[in-house]
Amino acid sequence: MHIETSKIYLVKAILNSNDEEFISRLIDFVNKENSDFWHELTPEEKAEIKEGINQLDQGNRKPFREVFDRISE
Repeated sequence: MHIETSKIYLVKAILNSNDEEFISRLIDFVNKENSDFWHELTPEEKAEIKEGINQLDQGNRKPFREVFDRISE
């Protein structure tokens, strides 16, 4: 089915439905698909990521192989 045909099919199915549970599940699905993973991280995880970005911005880098070897021990 062509993407545009699929979209029209879905819109028609939604407009013709009076099932509140169905519509609610669709809304939940769409919201979950469009969610940004950043909002699901803990404050500690966000702080670690920001620290890593700051270190990279300052030129503090390590070769991948060096890091991989260290964590593989």
